[in-house]
Amino acid sequence: MNIKKLENMQDLVSLCKRRGFVFQSSEIYGGLGSCWDYGPLGVELKLNVKNSWWKAMTFRDDVDGVDASILMHPQVWKASGHVDGFSDPLVDCKECKARFRADKIDLKANCPSCKAKDSFTEPRDFNLMFETTMGPVKDSGSIVYLRPETAQGIFTNFLNVQTTMRRKLPFGIAQIGKAFRNEITPGNFIFRTREFEQMEMQYFIKPGTQEEAMEQWKEIRWQWHIDQGLDPKKLRWHDHGKELAHYADAAFDIEYEFPIGWDEMEGIHSRTDFDLGRHAEHSGKNLNYVDQIDGNKKYIPYVLETSVGCDRHILALLCDAYRVENPGEKEERVVLGFKPEMAPIKIAILPLMKKEPLEEKAIPLLKSLQKKYKCEYDVAGNIGKRYRRQDEIGTPICITIDYDTLDDEAVTIRDRDTMAQVRIKLDEVEKYILNKFGF
Repeated sequence: MNIKKLENMQDLVSLCKRRGFVFQSSEIYGGLGSCWDYGPLGVELKLNVKNSWWKAMTFRDDVDGVDASILMHPQVWKASGHVDGFSDPLVDCKECKARFRADKIDLKANCPSCKAKDSFTEPRDFNLMFETTMGPVKDSGSIVYLRPETAQGIFTNFLNVQTTMRRKLPFGIAQIGKAFRNEITPGNFIFRTREFEQMEMQYFIKPGTQEEAMEQWKEIRWQWHIDQGLDPKKLRWHDHGKELAHYADAAFDIEYEFPIGWDEMEGIHSRTDFDLGRHAEHSGKNLNYVDQIDGNKKYIPYVLETSVGCDRHILALLCDAYRVENPGEKEERVVLGFKPEMAPIKIAILPLMKKEPLEEKAIPLLKSLQKKYKCEYDVAGNIGKRYRRQDEIGTPICITIDYDTLDDEAVTIRDRDTMAQVRIKLDEVEKYILNKFGF
């Protein structure tokens, strides 16, 4: 069989729009740049990803979860360095007025937009935080920010979690939440957007143990991406080496080979004691940890961070799952080969025709399976076209109820990947699916 994998992002964007995974935000008004809405299938895929990550993080005896507010005290961002230093270098083209990140283009070359020569302004810093105001009066004292990252909500709650949950080092705090960055040049579908979702865990450790923690979490996080169904050949490590953020003493990224090239999907960074130290300094609160094992020694914990871009991981799953079998031939079919755990729809129930006797068998089966699995019920159109649609949205199993079902109390179960069909008794369907899925 001839198989073609995804070669360009546009094919995926088209499928996502056509099948209800991702829509352009505010599309009926012409859209809003680099903002996207997850459709009925996209939101199920996203929920599967978040549930998988949450379970991997918090179904442990050393990690708790929080859900911090998006709006935080402005001094949080002053302490973290975002107010003064969270910026990208910006240049404008004097001819076409297009804007670019100065570190992403050749300033000696022609403008990528209008091809004008020697047209760039001098680079200037552009702060990426979105400002808004709180309260009835708009003045400098009412300015707050949409958080540019979720990590600070964890750091400011370190003491709350440590004391209420009676935690001893090492322990982690996990969070899934929205973040906002006024990117100069967002793009490439849901890869780089101005509103995005992060899945972060900050692991608090004793100073001096960061190398051990780094190796531990690198192994854990790499395996999670493999378990999600991603091709290991499409994954690699990027060591930041000496090019580190000011708060870090080591940093690694897990990169995925997207159609646009290799790029970051998850960062695993050793943040030292920078964050807690800064918040202790600016808030005046004592954030020391009392180490009862080490003679009641007091110190600011170090932090090992794992941070996944939820939307980027979803994009990687879509890219990795996409395949075209027998391209250009009569038998061509597009398939999203998700693992069953990630598939938005687990089972499709397909009566052969919209006839009452068939639906009388199909609907009770649907209601029974829906108690455990996300199912779809479809009676419209040719059965072959219905199979193709389910292949294209990644449904692992289709169950067809036909006229033979009325006689033998059995249904036809079709496998998405092999297209093989088996006949299974109605009262054995749930056991068959459990064995096949493993959940």
